[in-house]
Amino acid sequence: MTLNGIHHISAVTGDARGNLDFYTRVLGLRLVKKTVNQDDPTAYHLFYADEHGSPGADLTFFEYPGAPRGRAGDGMVHRIVWRVGTSDALEFWTSRLRNERIEARWEDGGLRFDDPEGLAHELRVSTVDDAPLVAVHSAIPIEFALQGFDGVRAYASDPDRSRRFLDEAVGFRADGTARFEARGATRGATYTYDRAPGMGRAGAGTVHHVAWSSTMDEHDAWRERVIRAGGHATPVIDRFYFRSIYFREPSGILFEIATAGPGFTVDEPLAHLGESLSLPPTFEPLRPELERTLTPLPNPRAPSPSAR
Repeated sequence: MTLNGIHHISAVTGDARGNLDFYTRVLGLRLVKKTVNQDDPTAYHLFYADEHGSPGADLTFFEYPGAPRGRAGDGMVHRIVWRVGTSDALEFWTSRLRNERIEARWEDGGLRFDDPEGLAHELRVSTVDDAPLVAVHSAIPIEFALQGFDGVRAYASDPDRSRRFLDEAVGFRADGTARFEARGATRGATYTYDRAPGMGRAGAGTVHHVAWSSTMDEHDAWRERVIRAGGHATPVIDRFYFRSIYFREPSGILFEIATAGPGFTVDEPLAHLGESLSLPPTFEPLRPELERTLTPLPNPRAPSPSAR
């Protein structure tokens, strides 16, 4: 069995409105699901992705209004790495980000920047043949659009303690002393360790977990494999849009293995993903209360008044 790269990455925000603006208007991603955190339905769970809500391009956020900023440290993912198509795309993003007054800096062949709450991102020219996962945006030429995840970088004080587990439990292939790859039938992603600067603090602008992509048929077998390798995996949890198991790898980073289906069109048509609050059937009785208490958010793809 092989995991088909990253399924999604989940982070924390204290400002859903600002988060929505940055990831849809500035970065050009599509809001593909506006729902709630199923472990705490008083909190939003916002999903941004490509045009189809594909695993491999799906960045999600839990909103806790007013949450203080966190700081990435030992046992936490500290940077999200995205693919772009060409060096011209990097030039485009350098200009676009700076026009938004976002500091963008070239380092080690990539373009690095932080979102408004300090979550670190990097853009790199793709070196693989994976299909680009892009969203449509009027101000971003399709050839310059983000193309999905290339990988994540995590802090670890002793990366060697994770090496055997990454091989035996999740089938990652070592690609250097601190770099690993999860490559499946159609996609892959890297997982790289950097030396931890110290202890971190969860909060706005930090990654909560990274999810790796499995087929539905192999999902139960992945749980058994993690347990055989010494991991403490949760039971399979039905998240309605996908199924999930969770566990921590030895360096402390929270992993999820999520299925590639059923997908986001199970309760909304593709053309209208993310336009209204979607609730799995279990949470539907909470709708009146949630619609009163959750932060009101606009539909980022609604026509402007002048266009009507």
